[in-house]
Amino acid sequence: MKAIVCNKFGTPDTLQYQEIENPAPKKEDVLIAVKACSVNFPDTLIVQGKYQFKPAFPFSPGSDVAGIVEKVGEAVKHFKVGDEVVGFIPFGGFAEKAIVKAKDCFPKPKGMSMVNASAFLLAYGTSYHALKDRANLQKGETILILGASGGVGLTALELSKLMGAKVIAAASTKEKLDLCKQFGADEVINYTEENLKDKVKELTNGNGVDVIYDPVGGHFSELALRAIGWKGRHLVIGFANGEIPKIPINLTLLKGASIVGVFWGAFAQKEPKKSFDNIQQLLTWFAKGDLKPHIDTIYALKDAPKALEAMMNRKTKGKIVINMEL
Repeated sequence: MKAIVCNKFGTPDTLQYQEIENPAPKKEDVLIAVKACSVNFPDTLIVQGKYQFKPAFPFSPGSDVAGIVEKVGEAVKHFKVGDEVVGFIPFGGFAEKAIVKAKDCFPKPKGMSMVNASAFLLAYGTSYHALKDRANLQKGETILILGASGGVGLTALELSKLMGAKVIAAASTKEKLDLCKQFGADEVINYTEENLKDKVKELTNGNGVDVIYDPVGGHFSELALRAIGWKGRHLVIGFANGEIPKIPINLTLLKGASIVGVFWGAFAQKEPKKSFDNIQQLLTWFAKGDLKPHIDTIYALKDAPKALEAMMNRKTKGKIVINMEL
């Protein structure tokens, strides 16, 4: 089978498009023929050796997959050959076939394309876990979303509106903010042109926001935290800015605020029942038309390194997907 292979840590242009052996499922695994795999920010880190874990070489990046079951392990009873599924794996998705743990695999809803299915689990799973389980976002509260036009940012925007919150969307260009408005943002901030802290204070009549959704990091994190309200919750999603912020911890004391870490992958492994319930709710909302993944660009498998570069350079809005059938 064909795959994008990382033989050594480096930039996306060092990845190889090559023929590798087909993987074989163990007793609790499902082998799927991958039809689509979305690109997520951790994929850019894992190939550089900057992620929380480092796979043994050689490996393929890619974690959000959609495809058709080709083989099941002997202990797997709830899937059969031919089932259309979505799944989450730590790596290995940028390939024509992939192994998924059966517990991390879900039936693909009817009417959901393979491209949309591959763009669903990690982004929506992360945002719903963040908003529901970590922030306890309540109807009527105000949330500030940094990087709001990105892959996870837009999902946080959609879900926040579904949960009854007021959304302030922050992004770096007018084009990105226009997209946020299309997805229901109540207010927008261009944080390359406006002072983030001052604008948030203005939009909240000096009260600050109840929740901050922060996948960006860098100096924007401190600016946002300075605009948090009493008992606010600052959700740490990631560091797309490339810089892990150094936060003056006294800011949390003054506001009675919390800085809350969000790691959906670990949550899904440590609390599988809660994660399963969350995913079922998300799939129900999708089936009702309440959630609509925004696909920015679709690449062929051989062009996956270009997709990773676009993600690293933050040139995209919404999700990027690798389509194995191109």
